[in-house]
Amino acid sequence: MSDWTATDVPDQHGRTIVITGANSGLGAEATRVLAKAGATVVMACRDPDRARTVAEPIDGDIDVRRLDLADLASVHAFADRLGTVDVLINNAGVMAVPQATTIDGFEQHIGINHLGPFALTGLLINQIRDRVVTVSSGLHLVGRIGDDLNWQRRPYRRWLAYTQSKLANLLFAYELHRRLTAAGRHTMSMAAHPGVAATEGQRQDTSILGKILAGGPAQPPDMGVLPILYAATAPNLDGGTCTGPDGFLQRSGYPTQVRTSRTSHDPAQATRLWQRSELLTGVTYAIEPFRCQRW
Repeated sequence: MSDWTATDVPDQHGRTIVITGANSGLGAEATRVLAKAGATVVMACRDPDRARTVAEPIDGDIDVRRLDLADLASVHAFADRLGTVDVLINNAGVMAVPQATTIDGFEQHIGINHLGPFALTGLLINQIRDRVVTVSSGLHLVGRIGDDLNWQRRPYRRWLAYTQSKLANLLFAYELHRRLTAAGRHTMSMAAHPGVAATEGQRQDTSILGKILAGGPAQPPDMGVLPILYAATAPNLDGGTCTGPDGFLQRSGYPTQVRTSRTSHDPAQATRLWQRSELLTGVTYAIEPFRCQRW
């Protein structure tokens, strides 16, 4: 919707929203806005002390809890302690980091950006009343997903590892909505991307390739967060869609429904990735019908 801003977020009193990676960047910005709108915000963060520092000046109902998406044991522990929620925002992620593996042996980008959120969502799926929002990137357009998800049989390329994970986010978001619909659930799954936003990850990458792929000058976090807020709170949205900026090449602007690549909508590729994700994480989705109602 053109010119939709944070002041247009509907009243969120009585709603619980989980935000992963909420201690910095877009996650911290979303926490401020949603708490101000009345939501109970669960800041799911790897560093609770840092999250409490962010939460302290915010006037609202905030619950800081530890979650490390690079550790499936942490994902299980977090999910085991959580009750019913209205919205899960899969926001946490890494961007173009050097090659390394998670505690469970996954390449960092696919592990933290996709497999961790996949496992978390699967463990919580029957406790989510309204919607799941998974944060992707416009750079999914150059992403490719093959058999070597963890970069074990090919030379590592950090930007390609990142774009692979962002394409995985979209394939997951759309496939999840298809499965929720097939199960008769009113809970929705959708994606969002911030365009080119001045987040910590973008500021840390000073390489020429990084600047080219990131798309030049960045908009501030309070603009970059708008597509995420819109996807998480706007009424009468359709699931299985992506919200992004309405400006040139989806780099900046106000939130609107945007097109994503043909590959991101490929059900066959989504099914293959889903099956591989269940195998790698050990989390099998058992979506229960009619349990949760749409807000």
